[in-house]
Amino acid sequence: MTDALTADQIAHLRARVADLMPGIRADLEALTRIPSVSLGAFDQAHVDASAEATAALLRAEGLRVEIVREGGRPAVIGTLPGPQGAPTVMLYAHHDVQPPGDASEWDSEPFTPTERDGRLYGRGAADDKAGIMAHIAALRAHDSRPPVGVTVFVEGEEEIGSDSLPAILAAHGDKLRADAIVLADSTNWAVGEPALTTTLRGMIRVVVTLCTLDHGIHSGMFGGPVPDALTALVRLLASLHDDAGNVAVAGLRAGEAADLDYSEDRLRAESGLLDGVAVLGTQGSLLSRLWTRPSITTIGIDAPSVATASNTLVPAASAKISMRIAPDEHDLDAFELLKAHLEAHAPWGAQISVTLDDRGNGFAAHASGPIYDEARAAFTDAWGVEPVDIGVGGSIPFVAAFAQRFPDAAILVTGVEDPDTRAHGANESLHLAEFERACVAEAVLLARLGAMPRR
Repeated sequence: MTDALTADQIAHLRARVADLMPGIRADLEALTRIPSVSLGAFDQAHVDASAEATAALLRAEGLRVEIVREGGRPAVIGTLPGPQGAPTVMLYAHHDVQPPGDASEWDSEPFTPTERDGRLYGRGAADDKAGIMAHIAALRAHDSRPPVGVTVFVEGEEEIGSDSLPAILAAHGDKLRADAIVLADSTNWAVGEPALTTTLRGMIRVVVTLCTLDHGIHSGMFGGPVPDALTALVRLLASLHDDAGNVAVAGLRAGEAADLDYSEDRLRAESGLLDGVAVLGTQGSLLSRLWTRPSITTIGIDAPSVATASNTLVPAASAKISMRIAPDEHDLDAFELLKAHLEAHAPWGAQISVTLDDRGNGFAAHASGPIYDEARAAFTDAWGVEPVDIGVGGSIPFVAAFAQRFPDAAILVTGVEDPDTRAHGANESLHLAEFERACVAEAVLLARLGAMPRR
C-alpha cells in the first residue's frame, strides 16, 4: 500500500463528494425513472433510453463514448485516457433492471424514486444504477481528470444473464483491457461495514418434466394403481435434500467460508424467516451454506392451479430448479451431476426429461497484491473501519467472464447494497449515507491507484 495520499487529500475528496451528492442523486433519480427492464416481455425502448441516458452522463464528463450491440441489449463503453504510465481502471455497472413485480407489494411506485428514512426506494435505485452513479461521482470528484486511465463499461442485459457479453468481450475486449476492474454490483457486510466480495457461487438452472400418462384420466376411476405426474414430481423434488435439508446430489464440490461472526438470529432477521421455520442444513457453517456450498431451490412448477383443478390424474408436470454451486465447481460438471440424480430418482418408472435452462461459473479471487491493498485502504478511508472479505451466495456469471478474458487484472467486486436493500424484490432501496461512502471510496481508490509507482 502506498502512503502517497495525505490526510488532507483524502479529506478533500470526501468533501468534494459531499458537495456533489445533490447532483449525483438527481441524476440517479432520473435514471431510476426509466423502466429499463431487459426481459423480453417488456418494452425494450426503455432499455435503449437508459443506454442513451447513461451515454449522455459519460459524455458530459469528457469520455469518448459509444453504444455497442452484439446481438443483445445495448451496452455503453466510455474511455478517458490517463497520464503516461498510469494504470488503467475499468469501472463496470449495468443499466438494466429486474421487473417490478406486483405493484401492490411496493409502498411507493417502483419507478418513482422516493426517500423514506434515509433510503431511496425504487427499482434499480440500488441494483445497479447506483453503481453507474458511483462511477460518475468518482470522476466528478476528480473534475473528470482522474490520475489513472478510466474505461467505463455499463452493460444492458445483466439481469437476463449477459448472453451477449462474450461477444462484446470478443469484439471490444481491447478497449476494456485494464490493470484493475471495479465491478460495482455487490453488497457490503452491513450498514457502516464495507466489504470486498471475493467469492461468488456459480449457477445451474434446469427444467425437469415427468410424464406418466398420454392423457389425463378420471382420478376416481383410475386413482390407486395409476400414478399421476404431479405426485411423481413432488417425490422427485423431495429427493434433492435429506431430512435435515442438506443437498443430496452426490459429487458436488463444497468449500468453507471465511470465519466471520454471523448468527442464526441475523440470518432470520435479514431473510424474513418466519417464527418456527427451521434453518436448513447441518453441513458447514451458516456462511458456508450461504456462500460456498451448493444449494437447490424449486423456483417454479407447471401444474393445474388450485382454482381450476379438476378430478384428473395429471399426465405431465414440470418444475424449474435453481442450483447454486461452489465457487470452484465447473457449471457443466454440476449439471451432469444434477441430471444424473434426477434421472436416477424418477419414481415409479415415470418418463423424465432434464433440460439445461441457464448456467454460469462461480468466482474466487486471489485477493492479494498492491491493487487489493489500495482498495482495502480506500474503503477504510471512506468508512473509517477496515473492510472484510465476504462471499455472496448469488451468481454473477459476468465476473467469471471478466476473469477469464483479463487474467492479469485485479478484479475488485464492490457494491452499494446492504443486507436490507432487497434487490430484485419489492421495495428495493439504497441507503443514501452508504452510497455516499461508496462514492468516496471509489474516488479515493482512483487517487491511490494513480499514486502507485509508474510503469
